[in-house]
Amino acid sequence: MSKFIAFEGIDGSGKSTQSKLFVDKLLNTTLPAILTCQPTSEPIGKMIRTIFSGKMDADQRTIAALFAADRLEHILNRKNGILKLLSDGNIVVSDRYLLSSYAYQGVHVDLDWVIQINRESSALLFPDLTFFIDIDPQNCMERIIQHRTHIEPYETLDNLNKVKDMYYKSIALLSETQQKSIIIINGNQSIDNIAAEVWSHWQQVQ
Repeated sequence: MSKFIAFEGIDGSGKSTQSKLFVDKLLNTTLPAILTCQPTSEPIGKMIRTIFSGKMDADQRTIAALFAADRLEHILNRKNGILKLLSDGNIVVSDRYLLSSYAYQGVHVDLDWVIQINRESSALLFPDLTFFIDIDPQNCMERIIQHRTHIEPYETLDNLNKVKDMYYKSIALLSETQQKSIIIINGNQSIDNIAAEVWSHWQQVQ
């Protein structure tokens, strides 16, 4: 039973925690599950992480294009790409996917252009289910400040507010069919309650 699941949310939303908990639970039920993320650990993904670490400078349009390229590599890599993993019968869970580019890059460059450069990825693979962890950006900033030693360029309260708004705009722009596969989860709940809600929605689509 191969499925592709994506977790989305602003920085500090808890999506990484929830994606890991979800994969752990899948594995505990003996289902073949693999956790992956964007940006990837491939060369283009490493370049993106270098930019975000402050060791390399790049224009916002370049960053958007790098994310689009890294996503295609993530999908199409013949050895460990998402399509290959799905063809092997795995449930693939990605910490960030298309909506992240729409929301984050759409704040800084034209959203229509971001959608356009990601059109091939969208055509190749759209998640069977996307969980958007919706949370107050102020709470996210408090978590980031408390737990991170390095604050990335996107991790400001002003930007996170804009990104959250862009997430909702992006969801509204998607087709009706794709909207049905996007589940908005209240991220202001406890970790356990969020995980239980995610699992409940998963069980409904199996």
